[in-house]
Amino acid sequence: MSTTPPAAAVPTGAFNAARTTATAARVLRQLRHDPRTIALMILVPCLMLVLLRYVFDGSPRTFDDIGASLLGIFPLITMFLVTSIATLRERTSGTLERLLAMPLGKTDLVAGYALAFGAVAVVQSALATGLALWGLGLDVTGSAWLLLLVALLDALLGTALGLFVSAFAASEFQAVQFMPAVIFPQLLLCGLFTPRSDMHPVLEAVSDVLPMSYAVDGMNEVLHHTDMTATFVRDVLIVAGCAVLVLALGAATLRRRTS
Repeated sequence: MSTTPPAAAVPTGAFNAARTTATAARVLRQLRHDPRTIALMILVPCLMLVLLRYVFDGSPRTFDDIGASLLGIFPLITMFLVTSIATLRERTSGTLERLLAMPLGKTDLVAGYALAFGAVAVVQSALATGLALWGLGLDVTGSAWLLLLVALLDALLGTALGLFVSAFAASEFQAVQFMPAVIFPQLLLCGLFTPRSDMHPVLEAVSDVLPMSYAVDGMNEVLHHTDMTATFVRDVLIVAGCAVLVLALGAATLRRRTS
């Protein structure tokens, strides 16, 4: 008596472009029905840049010095906040639980979320960069495209960090509490307020392993150099590598909470 072998299970760990795209489309459809979240991700960085410009209205050179750095920091912070809360909602509502019960790889799931929020990050970074350069008169020596590249990578890094920390929060309030732990130390040590070389040696060593430090360094390279420098390439590769690493860690945290 012959038996028919069971159908092969879908390899949930393997990357599948169709499943990733379907996940991204679902997340974007949900975002479309949440105008407050869209406003937070897209408009708040622009409003912060406008506020910063007129805080230094009497000293436009100061705005030039720190505006480029904050052009990368603001998208990182907003994407971290929105992504961590949005992903946590999916976890607590049981959506992720149901998705993980389907033939959907963890890599597909995380890549889909990153793709969806990354699409928003492109719009956010383009608007903020355009506003800073042509609306607020930010004066940079290098190419606007390089400035946009760093801003986009910073936003993607914020997305990756938000996806990762959402695994360790049990409520939206706890997700917000991760900001002082994850974002604020990087903000203080990234070289925005004082050169990292002037810090205590211990703090300087810590800043050397924080991705936001290289985001600020990359922005400063565009601010002061006409051409793409080796330091700029190093900085963007580190930021991009950190984003990929954190996304991989985020995929590793995806677990079914029920048997």
